Amino acid sequence: MSTLAPQPRGIPVPNPSARSQEYWDAARRGELTFQRCATCGFIGLRAFMVCPKCQGSDSERATSAGLGHLYSWTVVWRPPYPAFVVPYAPCVVELDEGFFMISAVVGCEPEDLVAGMRLSVEFHDASDDIALAYFSPVAGV
Repeated sequence: MSTLAPQPRGIPVPNPSARSQEYWDAARRGELTFQRCATCGFIGLRAFMVCPKCQGSDSERATSAGLGHLYSWTVVWRPPYPAFVVPYAPCVVELDEGFFMISAVVGCEPEDLVAGMRLSVEFHDASDDIALAYFSPVAGV
């Protein structure tokens, strides 16, 4: 069996922009944050200056509880880059707050993945400056 695990340090990491830095700072603190339009409530994980739904320019940063359900996934057995350790399971998680996030599942066997399984966020360092959000199964659910 091959338990899904976070990637080790040394994988390619994001280069935060001025608009995304707030997200990455929160991730280093172990917090999953998202941006919400103060006018219409649209939620976007990607930073925006103008709401893509109502074109409003007022937004707020909110903290997610980090709980959701597995929406979609695949299991990778051939790494696209030598630093990646396989297997790993890139996934789409539907967060309880109503938005979708691309991440990876850790803490279970690849064959244990099922649509709708309850997941919780956890953060792992990918470098000295970047912590990545991963999702693990919620026990007893």
